[in-house]
Amino acid sequence: MSPDGFAIAGMQGMTGLDFPGLVSAIVFTQGCNFHCLYCHNAHLIPQREAASGGISEEDALAFLRKRAGLLDGLVISGGEPTLQPGLAEFCRSAKDLGYKIKLDTNGSRPEVIRQLLDAELLDYVAVDCKTLPERYYPELCAERDVASALRRTLTLLCAANLPYEIRTTCVEPFVTARTIENLAAFLFALSPSLSKDAPWFLQKANLTPAMREKGLAPIHSADMERLVGLAQAGGARACIR
Repeated sequence: MSPDGFAIAGMQGMTGLDFPGLVSAIVFTQGCNFHCLYCHNAHLIPQREAASGGISEEDALAFLRKRAGLLDGLVISGGEPTLQPGLAEFCRSAKDLGYKIKLDTNGSRPEVIRQLLDAELLDYVAVDCKTLPERYYPELCAERDVASALRRTLTLLCAANLPYEIRTTCVEPFVTARTIENLAAFLFALSPSLSKDAPWFLQKANLTPAMREKGLAPIHSADMERLVGLAQAGGARACIR
């Protein structure tokens, strides 16, 4: 971890895809408390300062200062940004420069989300629902209480006055037709307004040969359409991304 409590592994200077409606920059934080076998940012999982390619918080803010007025938003992704002690202060610094903030999170740190919401430091949140909450441990993470944490995070966002989305990367065996049906029921049980108001994006996985060797399988386009139909039948605003 960097001395300032905010370890940035890398930065993308501009994107028009990651923050709905805004041209933005992205910072990728180092460290994640999950170990998803299909992670495409696996080099960001170790909770340490990136050995190479990392940039300082000061350099990131200097870049944002130069682009103020040209870029509209900042996406904070990872890794898992809510593990960073300096997250709130970094968000505040970016907000002071005029940026809107989008946070990408796995939902495992609801107390951090609450603090950021209370301080009005977020403008958009994307939460990953990777599979049924009861399957997270030990297949995707080593923390036993992630299911209840995810519930609390989603409940907080449902009550907050800001837009948010839910994302599920579709890869077998973690996501099947039964998974989507049960996830739709899970979201509806948390709050009917959550399942109807927040868009739920089902994402097709791009698996490397090494990932396939681990027993992972992609879900093909026709089957993705079926999954979307199942999610919609459960009352969700689901679509393919």
